[in-house]
Amino acid sequence: MGRAEERRARQRGGRRAAPQGSSKAATKSAGAGKGRIRRLFTWKKILGTLFGLCLLGMGAFIVLYMMISVPKGNADARLQSNVYEYSDGSPLARTGTRNREIVDLAEVPKGVQRTFVAAENKSFYKDSGVDFRGTARGLINTLSGKGKQGGSTITQQYVKNFYLSQDQTVTRKLKELVISLKVDRQKTKGQILAGYINTSYYGRGAYGIQAAAQAYYRVDAKELSVEQGAYLAALLQAPNQYDWAIATDTGKKLVEDRWNYVLDNMVEEHWLDSDKRQDMTFPTPKPPRAAPGMEGQTGYLVDAANAALMKQLVAQGTASDLGTAEAMVKTGGWTLTLNIDKKKQDQLESAVKAKLTSKLNAKKRSVDGDVQAGAASVDPKTGKVLALYGGQNYVKHYLNNATRRDYQPASTFKPLIFAAALDEEARTQDGKAINANTIYDGTSRRPVKGSDVPFAPPNEDNRSYGKVTVQRAMNASVNSVFAQMGVDVGMDDVLKVAGKLGMDTKGLQAVPAQTLGSMGASPLEMAGIYATLDNHGKKVTPAVVRSAEHKDRQVKFPDPIGDRVITREAADTVTSVLTGVVDDGTAQTSVARAADRNGQQVAGKTGTSDSNKSAWFTGYTPNLVTSVGMFGESAKNQSQVTLKGATGLIPGSGRINGGGYPAQIWAAYTFGAMGKVTKFDLETTQGAAIEPTVTPSLTQSPSDTPSSSPTTKKPTTTPPTTPTTPTSPSTTPATRSPSGTPTGTTTTPTDGLPDDPVNQNNRNSLKNQNDLDGR
Repeated sequence: MGRAEERRARQRGGRRAAPQGSSKAATKSAGAGKGRIRRLFTWKKILGTLFGLCLLGMGAFIVLYMMISVPKGNADARLQSNVYEYSDGSPLARTGTRNREIVDLAEVPKGVQRTFVAAENKSFYKDSGVDFRGTARGLINTLSGKGKQGGSTITQQYVKNFYLSQDQTVTRKLKELVISLKVDRQKTKGQILAGYINTSYYGRGAYGIQAAAQAYYRVDAKELSVEQGAYLAALLQAPNQYDWAIATDTGKKLVEDRWNYVLDNMVEEHWLDSDKRQDMTFPTPKPPRAAPGMEGQTGYLVDAANAALMKQLVAQGTASDLGTAEAMVKTGGWTLTLNIDKKKQDQLESAVKAKLTSKLNAKKRSVDGDVQAGAASVDPKTGKVLALYGGQNYVKHYLNNATRRDYQPASTFKPLIFAAALDEEARTQDGKAINANTIYDGTSRRPVKGSDVPFAPPNEDNRSYGKVTVQRAMNASVNSVFAQMGVDVGMDDVLKVAGKLGMDTKGLQAVPAQTLGSMGASPLEMAGIYATLDNHGKKVTPAVVRSAEHKDRQVKFPDPIGDRVITREAADTVTSVLTGVVDDGTAQTSVARAADRNGQQVAGKTGTSDSNKSAWFTGYTPNLVTSVGMFGESAKNQSQVTLKGATGLIPGSGRINGGGYPAQIWAAYTFGAMGKVTKFDLETTQGAAIEPTVTPSLTQSPSDTPSSSPTTKKPTTTPPTTPTTPTSPSTTPATRSPSGTPTGTTTTPTDGLPDDPVNQNNRNSLKNQNDLDGR
């Protein structure tokens, strides 16, 4: 290139062309690409776009603000009754009267008013009615399907309660935002606060602060203390979870923490003197009282139906939590058809009255006033809850004894240990497979082998059985045998199988003491577990509600019958063994000898907890499973107390055993409600139903009086090597037969631990185990 050409190239900004494929050409190409990107995404363009979006958003908000007006309050206008029906469509109950009394803000003490502001919205008196950051977070979470989040001001919550609905939608949240801004300009802060505390739902059917004050403290709103107001303010976050009467230990801790949070915020805002704050103690609410019109069993059935509906609303995502679900149910407009069979419900009530409550006389015996009974009856083939007994009268005793989980199921847990042994194909410490014929050492207080936690439970009355089969141990409910079996299986596996069968095992420690049924359980829960056994190992989840209809919402309940959770052979073997408990064990007197049994096959298990605070019988036929519990509950303070001496039971120890009144109630109900006589269809080669034993009977009567007449059963093809003969229930020694009859004095077996164990150190040595259970 000549000098002239080079000069012209420089003037054009160009250069002499590089050879093809050179590095200079590649660099030039890359630089050109980056240049195009820079020209496309400049800071000016990005900022301009963001500014444009902001203007667009502001414009859209202005349009919304102009289009959306403050509607008329619709809370009361939306109220409707809920209708409850039996399974045949006949009426059970109609509810829906809104428990609310509007009070002027002037009637609420100033300190109580401020508890709500401190709990929900400290900037309430200064803000414009909206928390934009909290609302944005709520919109994002709604769009992403995460449910509702906190952050709404008192004004927004009032708008939601009074003008809108509880629906979690973007449209509703945008309306809430606009209306809140307008309401804040149209009303005073006092009017908004009054509307908020008068429209909020506090649980226990109470809407508004006046109803809540009465429901929780039996006072008018004007008489509330700051401490009580702080509890009610804390309660609004989760009325169902924070209600002291029904809260779990976790729920109680959470509401106490929030109560403290409210008061501390008041100190921070200079609304409460710090010295007074230090002297304040948590004001425990009074027990709940039932609303009128819910007398007898009606209230228990309605509550159980509501609980099932609320749980399903949360499960299907219609409600974000139980508190929201409860508000939806209480709003009304529902028609709930229960699975409760009216005839069977009447039969269960009659059985409890005939066999137990008619014998109670609190004027003669104070202990009789502490007796509570609960029962649940389930169809194992469909999962339908056919009958529930919650207590003598819902209005007098609010808590449902059929669904409460605060009493120990005791030895009704033993079949679950055996089921785990069979399903997990467990072996003893010496490597032998565990089945109905496995021999165990039934010595009382024998330390279990293979456990890191020392455990040596006594048998009832400290009775030793020597070598005994699992079948015989189940019949007589031998604690030492099943404690060892639990360790042989592995307590983790025992609880795993129990959970699969339907027991709530969350938080339970996998320790040997659980083999005595030391956890909490309800009659409804135990009925579901045994129904799963009756249903050959296919999971049965008891269903109280058949259908729930509402014009605004659709609710579909899951099938109560689920997949197989344990093998059929394991479930059927447990059933087979449990027939021995009835025919030759602790339930024999009340069930096996019932005059109206008519040859009906029955399986079941008794249970009586330590100190005789509870007594159980859970039993079943092929078509009906029923669990009956008796609970000692102080009429004065609802604490757990003993049942001893109830109904004037004096002979022997005075204990109320699972083979006594619970089994009698079960038999009176079942043999009247079961229909035709049926037989179990079992796939097993083990247990009393296949190979009954011939041994001296171990019987139990409601009075704890020893039976002098042993029962005999159909002999097996191989007669026992030592003939059995009746023995006196006094001090005549009993020789051991091949089937494991105990050595020593023949006494009446009962269902629970001794009241005063000989070696208290044994109990004290257990870690994290208090209030042990027996049979």
